[in-house]
Amino acid sequence: MHLEDGWPSRRSLRALDLLAFFLADVKGGVGPFLAVYLQASRHWDSASIGMALAVTAAAGVIAETPAGALVDRLPQKRELVAMAALLIAVACLATVWFWNEPALMAAQALVGLVGAIFQPALAAISLGLVGYKWLDQRIGRNESISHAGNVITALSAGLVGYLVSQAWIFYTVAAVSVVSAITAFAIRGNEIDYELARGGEREHVVDGIEDDESIRCRSHAEARVSITNVLTDRRILIFTACAVLWNFANAAMLPLVGERISLGRPQSSTLLMSAGIVVAQFVMVPLAALSGRLTQVWGHKPVFLMAFIALPIRGVLFTLSDRPSFVIPVQILDGVGAAVFGVMSVLVVADLTKGTGRFNLTQGAIATATGIGASLSLLLAGVIVEYAGYQAAFLSLAGVATVALVVLWAMMPETKEFATASHDNQRRTR
Repeated sequence: MHLEDGWPSRRSLRALDLLAFFLADVKGGVGPFLAVYLQASRHWDSASIGMALAVTAAAGVIAETPAGALVDRLPQKRELVAMAALLIAVACLATVWFWNEPALMAAQALVGLVGAIFQPALAAISLGLVGYKWLDQRIGRNESISHAGNVITALSAGLVGYLVSQAWIFYTVAAVSVVSAITAFAIRGNEIDYELARGGEREHVVDGIEDDESIRCRSHAEARVSITNVLTDRRILIFTACAVLWNFANAAMLPLVGERISLGRPQSSTLLMSAGIVVAQFVMVPLAALSGRLTQVWGHKPVFLMAFIALPIRGVLFTLSDRPSFVIPVQILDGVGAAVFGVMSVLVVADLTKGTGRFNLTQGAIATATGIGASLSLLLAGVIVEYAGYQAAFLSLAGVATVALVVLWAMMPETKEFATASHDNQRRTR
């Protein structure tokens, strides 16, 4: 990324890199390792483990929209990230220290609630630092670094759990959470355009430097466009429908693959599942960065279509065989879809909310909708498997993914062009 007149500074950009890396470890608490810990160390039954995981997921879905609104409202983005990271540390320690179920459920609810802050806050800080001109490359870089962090997290947690104890996975995440909080403050606050960070227009800027902190914060607190006007925008409604359908089709695929390959392979199923996840993550690292650069040539819609094309193909391929030698390479398509979707969904929302001051709230509202869609996917896919088998479930998910592809291709406009035209028009009318 090129720096113009040294703004923002290399220190802030490097700190943002580190924050994206560390938050990959922190965002979900301990994620899938919680189930292993509760069964192996606490000897919980499956129903109780499922309840703990469901509490985290439900709290996250509930918190997405309020978290986005909070990120829009508060100019203290760094402080918000730091506070959320420290609360994750508290939740991790509580999970190890308190053995009664209500306390652990409360800790997991806390993980879900504060974890919803990280994605919109990181996107807001990125936009506030680099602006719309460099946002594509910055979000691609964030996602690439985050996926690299996911790989390191999975490998490190596995080693710590094996060599020391599973409880130390929680201590490790707590320590990384504290490091994340410190890293957030390494980003220079005076280099973040707080009005721009929420999707507003840049104001009170002279030669790239904000003239007065109090003016900047007061401007930040004033709403630009009503929430109703933003969330009822036709383009946002179409995009939300596409995102919900995509997540509905995607959410259940990997769990179904895990169930299917575990049949008759009880000893190796965990290793095979890990291999599938790691393969996808390795693909995501370079492709996320590449996606942010391809948009400069192709625009946003053609790049976004890559994620929607990969998903139905993946669903159909999973019907052909359950052999690990076939299934694991197919997971490359998971890496393609997830990497592109993670980058482009942020960029499309940034385009559609430009000048409204509702960038992060809109992200949160769409995340709530997609979270509900993902939950329904897991429920309905299980019902289809029960009554019609795995092939029918994969074909059904591929069908939904195809509908999402058609809707995006036929109804969604090129948002990068729209954002540029909208910005230019506003400049002319001033």
